Amino acid sequence: MNDAALDAIMRIMDAAFDPQWGEAWTRSQIASALQLANTHATLVDAAGHAPLDPADAIGFAIVRAAPGEEEILLIAVEPALRRRGIGTRLLAILAANARLRRAEKLFLEMRENNPARSLYEAHGFSPIGRRRNYYSIADGARMDAITFALEIDPS
Repeated sequence: MNDAALDAIMRIMDAAFDPQWGEAWTRSQIASALQLANTHATLVDAAGHAPLDPADAIGFAIVRAAPGEEEILLIAVEPALRRRGIGTRLLAILAANARLRRAEKLFLEMRENNPARSLYEAHGFSPIGRRRNYYSIADGARMDAITFALEIDPS
């Protein structure tokens, strides 16, 4: 991944991830993850397509593939541009890419109070597990993580 794409991911993540939840990754964490052959980044512009220039990206996702499955590690859309179908487009692209790589399931994990839950459930993700007290909140409280799965249609 080139520096311009990494810059775009960091810009979007800085805007989209509230620091109180501690979910954002550092630039070096993302760069290291993307050096692995099984980890992929997807950028989208306002039209929901791969941008010609990474600076035009308004959303991204990072996915890790394993035999038969994939996991969404990070997904974000610039807050000012949410509710315009970009998250839906990203999820569709991720499912299509997972299908091409012959994955049977697509997973994600989120904190229990994440407002994106309704988006995931509307696109067929179902809760399959819970990690009690997984997230440490800035005030010292703990919050559960919920694991979701989407069955990938092989056709």
